[in-house]
Amino acid sequence: MSATGAQFDAGQLREVLARHLPMYRWKVPSYQRVMLESLCAVWLGRHGRLLDVGGGTGVIAEAIARLLPVDWVEAVDLVDRFCPGLSVRTQAYDGRHLPFADKSFDAATLNNVLHHVPRSERVALLTEIRRVVDGPLYIKDHLAGSALDHARLTVLDALGNVPFSGMVKADYLTQSEWDEITTKSGWRLTGQAPSAAYRSGIMAAAFPNRLEITLRFEPA
Repeated sequence: MSATGAQFDAGQLREVLARHLPMYRWKVPSYQRVMLESLCAVWLGRHGRLLDVGGGTGVIAEAIARLLPVDWVEAVDLVDRFCPGLSVRTQAYDGRHLPFADKSFDAATLNNVLHHVPRSERVALLTEIRRVVDGPLYIKDHLAGSALDHARLTVLDALGNVPFSGMVKADYLTQSEWDEITTKSGWRLTGQAPSAAYRSGIMAAAFPNRLEITLRFEPA
């Protein structure tokens, strides 16, 4: 069963994030709240061990560990810029070979990561995740349908990543590209979260919420 309909109190999430990123002592994590709710909309039951690939600062992995139905979370990324004091295990890796045995995890997440991976390496990354995960892969990312969408997403990435020294260079996926890499890497799409209200008002007009997607892949 999925965790459809789960909602998170912004204050509870803010408390988790603020322990590691002081800016959340005053900033409401509305984007992160909607992202976690969208993950819940496609989540399947409870997972024992979950791998967060491209974990960045590690705070989203921390929030997943504390707020979603999972027993253990580990995060990896190309560069160790993880916040100190996290309860989840973290490590840097080479970007090609995940340092785990086959089927070490019950599930994995890729949160706003795949559009930063070079096109030539995306299938290899998803295939490598398929090797170490014996279960679903949850992906929060973007869908670009036009040149204007690419420009919009470039601005959004700069706004979201620059404050955390995150990667800004990106190449956003079209629907056909999503379909292609899914098939070639041994996954199949089995769930997609409904469109969610990441932004409202003027921001939603400038950066439509349809640019945000949350998917569940399962082994083909």
